[in-house]
Amino acid sequence: MYARALVFLFLASCLLGGWPGAARAQTPTLPVPNQPGLSTPPPPPPPARPDSSLRARAVRATRRLVIRLETEAADQALLRRYRYRSVVPDSLAAFREVRELVLALQAASYLTASADGMRWSHDTLRVQLYVGEKFRWARLRNGNLGDGLMTRAGYREKLYNRTPFEPDEWRKLQQNILAEAENQGYPFATVRLDSLGLRGADISGRVVLDRGRVVVFDSIQLVGKTKTKKRFLTKYLQIFPNQPYNQQRVDAAARLLRQLPYLQVQAEPEVRFFQGKARLYLLLEDRPSNQFDAIVGVLPNPSPGVGQKKLQLTGDVNINLRNLSGGGKQVGLQWRKLDAASQQLAAHYVHPNFFGTPLELGGNFELYRQTNAFLTVQPRLQITYPTVRAGRISFFTERRSSRLLSDKPKSLRELDKLPDNIDSQYNSYGLDYNWNSLDDLLFPRRGFLAAGQAAVGTKRITKNADLEDSLYNRVPLQTTQVTLGLRLERYFRIGRNGVLLTRLRGESLVNERLFLNDMFRLGGLATLRGFNEYAFYANTYGIGTAEFRQFTGADSFVFLFVDQAYLRRDLLNDKTREAPTGLGAGLSFRTGAGLFQFVYSVGRSDNQRMSLSNSKIHFGIISRF
Repeated sequence: MYARALVFLFLASCLLGGWPGAARAQTPTLPVPNQPGLSTPPPPPPPARPDSSLRARAVRATRRLVIRLETEAADQALLRRYRYRSVVPDSLAAFREVRELVLALQAASYLTASADGMRWSHDTLRVQLYVGEKFRWARLRNGNLGDGLMTRAGYREKLYNRTPFEPDEWRKLQQNILAEAENQGYPFATVRLDSLGLRGADISGRVVLDRGRVVVFDSIQLVGKTKTKKRFLTKYLQIFPNQPYNQQRVDAAARLLRQLPYLQVQAEPEVRFFQGKARLYLLLEDRPSNQFDAIVGVLPNPSPGVGQKKLQLTGDVNINLRNLSGGGKQVGLQWRKLDAASQQLAAHYVHPNFFGTPLELGGNFELYRQTNAFLTVQPRLQITYPTVRAGRISFFTERRSSRLLSDKPKSLRELDKLPDNIDSQYNSYGLDYNWNSLDDLLFPRRGFLAAGQAAVGTKRITKNADLEDSLYNRVPLQTTQVTLGLRLERYFRIGRNGVLLTRLRGESLVNERLFLNDMFRLGGLATLRGFNEYAFYANTYGIGTAEFRQFTGADSFVFLFVDQAYLRRDLLNDKTREAPTGLGAGLSFRTGAGLFQFVYSVGRSDNQRMSLSNSKIHFGIISRF
């Protein structure tokens, strides 16, 4: 009866001042009921005979203490479910062990559990433990909360009807209710239990929300040296003046800002309240993000002709301009000379806050020319929505057009079968998803990145006038084609300045009849190191990478890597499976002209043995301004 009276007084206090330590917005708390009033037990009795020898003192110092629980016979089976140490090194550890056991019982609905007495007997601590009854909800009713709010907070009536009363579950419900209130303009709301009733071990009551004063956003204030416009960030973060306060958007602000490569977040955003309004302070600094780099590659010529050199030069020139006029716009251009017979040109443009919405409008254009083989043009238009929690979701449409190139049309007319490359068009619609938790977008030390893409469309094969019409008789001229892509990256901190990167990326092209110019092109510094640029053609591939980076500065590091790939090529007369491997080392460090990069790599495949004579060297300067 005494224990039940204590519980009743504890729960009845909710009627006067709310639940003890009533949950409040920003700092919701709920102490465990009936905290065990444990006092430090008296020290163990001294030994019967004093012993001044050093060895005897060492023996007593290493003596272990044993905990003996004395409880009712009916409760002994229950205590077997709880793991606690029965042997501890000292009296303080014994006291803590008993306290943790009592708190665990209370968390499991035994609210009146307590350690009523503790006494020493030589090296044994005997504890008189009272477990008591298991309390449960008779019914938890909705007080003044709307049904929609309670449902979003996770409340279901069956969960609080004749079920065990667990303080942690009640605390979680409080926090969920407060989170919903904070996102609706009430950051100072409190939750309490009203109309409390206690009948035996059954508890009933109503959930009541004291909303407090409604708060709206006032403005965003930028602190630091940045050219980024406040108007752009207001739309990007979706935090508008006179909009009801939303804690979820405040929490997401730093994460969204870290997705912008031209901004450095100096500290977490701060919120200040005054007269029913909230002002958000962003501590930002501009970082060099406009990029110009030129990388030169030295590769062995696999089949030098008469008068040709045994070594060939490749090039990669990249220009990226970000945050134009402080409005977040981006434009980029890339030109690559992969070998003596091929070139690639790519351009892109991103326009954020399209028509004042959070949507981003983007366009890409790619052109790839394989001399005397084919020319592929690939424009793409996409709309991206950066969400608060779920990352970036893009919807896109893409057109891929490829046509044959030949300076000898007569040679095409003499063919008795279709060539490896063919004229075709592929119009597709797809979905692209990107989410990351990287601590830094350019030089991450920890975090995770996930990206996926799926597209479906119609592929049409166009008859070439230089080919015999009969060669197309057994070829489906219109088919459905599916494109899939995946990229996963994880960064782990190792020691003070070490970082381990693990990466998995792959793509797959699904169609009834594939040709060489339909395939993905792999190899080189950007995809599979240790091989020539675009050395492999595949319609399905996967590349796993492990790379260790030892940072010597904010953006300087040395690294070791290994790339392991699986490639699959499904042509009519060429069914190929390969598992090439590339490994190597490199370094990257800051110079007056920019970031210097050097990569040395070797590779092994079915057509290339791993040797120093087949090694690849890439070096160049990346200049950011």
